[in-house]
Amino acid sequence: MTVERAERSVLATPGSNPHMIGKALASDADVVMIDLEDAVSPDQKAAARAHVAAALRDGDWRGRPRTFRINALNTPWFVLDLVEVIAAAQGLVDLIVVPKVGSAADVGTVATVLSSLERAVGRDAPVGLEIQIESAAGLAHCEEIALASARVEALVFGPGDYAASMGVPLAAIGMPDRWDAAYPGYRWDYPLQRMVVAARAAGVRAIDGPFADFRDLDGFRASCRAARALGYDGKWCIHPDQVPVANEVFTPDEAEVAWAREVLDANAEAEREGRGSFALHGHMVDAATLRMARATLARVHRTGERA
Repeated sequence: MTVERAERSVLATPGSNPHMIGKALASDADVVMIDLEDAVSPDQKAAARAHVAAALRDGDWRGRPRTFRINALNTPWFVLDLVEVIAAAQGLVDLIVVPKVGSAADVGTVATVLSSLERAVGRDAPVGLEIQIESAAGLAHCEEIALASARVEALVFGPGDYAASMGVPLAAIGMPDRWDAAYPGYRWDYPLQRMVVAARAAGVRAIDGPFADFRDLDGFRASCRAARALGYDGKWCIHPDQVPVANEVFTPDEAEVAWAREVLDANAEAEREGRGSFALHGHMVDAATLRMARATLARVHRTGERA
C-alpha cells in the first residue's frame, strides 16, 4: 500500500499523558505517534489505552494520519493494544507502528488481527503499518518484512534496541559517543543503507530513529542530514523543538528546487530542439539526472511547500 504523504518529522508522545498528547497534536510534526510501548511503564499500559483511544477519536489531527504504537508481539499487551484501542477509537486509526519486528510472519500476524478488527468496527480502508527494524533478526529479514503485507507503509530504524541486539556499546540512543572514534566510519551506515534499499525496493518510506538529547539541536540536525544524505524520508522526534529542524532538513532547499526546475526546463527546450542528452553549466544531463530532478520536486510536493 503506497500512501503518498510527507513524513519528515514523526513526533513521539507518551500515551499515558493527555497533556503531552495535546501538545504534540498542536505541533507542526508531519506525523504524531502516540506511544503505548517504551514511553509507558508496565503498570500504566492498560490505563493508557483509554487515553490513546480518546485522542485518536476526538483529537484535532489537522489532516494527519491518526497514529499510535503498540507493544511488541512477544509481550502480554500486544493483542489488547489492538483490540481495545481500535474498538474504543471507533475505528478512527490510520497508521500503527509495530516495534521489534523480526520476520515477515510478525507482520502477517498483525495484519490478520487488523483484518478482523476492521470488519468488527465497520472500517473499509485498511490500517497502514510502519515497521520498526530494531534487531539483528529484523535487519537480516528487512527485505521480506518490507514486502510482507500491502499494509506496510514504512520501515523505521530503532538504534537503541538494535545496538542492544548487536552488542554495540552505546551511551545514548541515536547519538555519537566515544566509540564512534574507535570505528573508521559511520557506525550505523550498514543498517541504514540496507533498510533504505529494502524500503525503496518495496516502494515504501524509510524513517530514521530518534536522537536522545533533545536540547542538542545541532547534533540532531547533523543526524538528520546524515539520514537525508542516505535517502531517508524523515526522522523521529522526541520533543517538539526537534520538529522544525527535521522539517527543514528533509525538505529540499531553495538551491535544490532551483536546480531541479532548471534541469527540467532545459530538458524541455532540448526536446523541442530534438536533442537527447545535453550539458548544463558544464555538467552532462541525461535520463538519470531528469529522474533525480523529478524526485526532488515530488518530495517538495509531498511536503506541501511551494515548488
